[in-house]
Amino acid sequence: MREIGAWNWSLPAWAGRLPDGRTYNTCPSAGICAQVCYARQGTYLFPTVRAKHHANLAYVLDDLDGWTTAMLAELAHPRMRGAWVRIHDAGDFFSDTYLTAWLTICHARPDTNFYAYTKEIDRFRRLVEPDPPANLLWVYSYGGTQDPAIDPDRDRVADVFPDTTAITDAGWTSNEASDLLAVLGPRLVGVPANRIPHFVKRLKGRRFSEWQAELDADRRTRHRRRPGDRGDQRGPGRRSRRTSGPTGAPAQ
Repeated sequence: MREIGAWNWSLPAWAGRLPDGRTYNTCPSAGICAQVCYARQGTYLFPTVRAKHHANLAYVLDDLDGWTTAMLAELAHPRMRGAWVRIHDAGDFFSDTYLTAWLTICHARPDTNFYAYTKEIDRFRRLVEPDPPANLLWVYSYGGTQDPAIDPDRDRVADVFPDTTAITDAGWTSNEASDLLAVLGPRLVGVPANRIPHFVKRLKGRRFSEWQAELDADRRTRHRRRPGDRGDQRGPGRRSRRTSGPTGAPAQ
């Protein structure tokens, strides 16, 4: 963020456990992106970085009003006038109340610019799009369970591509020169894939949108299968071991 003059506020990525034992999921709409998440690698795993992100999340969960007040105080500093703040380079707007707190902050600090990538399409449709703060820009990103809700003909969207050549060939615009291009540049945003070797292997030359669509199609196919189908090896007269729990009640 420093190279583009932007500040950042973040959470731990995806699912985990806080030091006090509580479990969390800060990316409830994550899909295939969780398998190649840059924020679950490298410096994000350093103890000091991880501890800071955990502390951020704990503050939000335990005292949302206090956290909001602290954020407003920090953003009142003269250095934040005209500045850009990226909300999350890990994590997402995991609940309505958390997103609403950010909207309160944006409205209260109109001299600061905020932007975010998000896979919480439904939440933004309901809570942000009807009356968005003028100083908040966002981009919907592919690779999540809500991909079908994205409309690339009208939404600002980001997709991860295998490389910059693939971005150009698709007619999209790369954000490689500056992350702010995701919200200030052309509406179709191409993000070059991280070159971590095992991430590249999993991607298999696909875009995130393509990979997620393949997974979703496979799940739909498996869901349509019924006992007695040729693909069901139990046969029509055999009951799954998961049919009931030990007392006959549906298994959880």
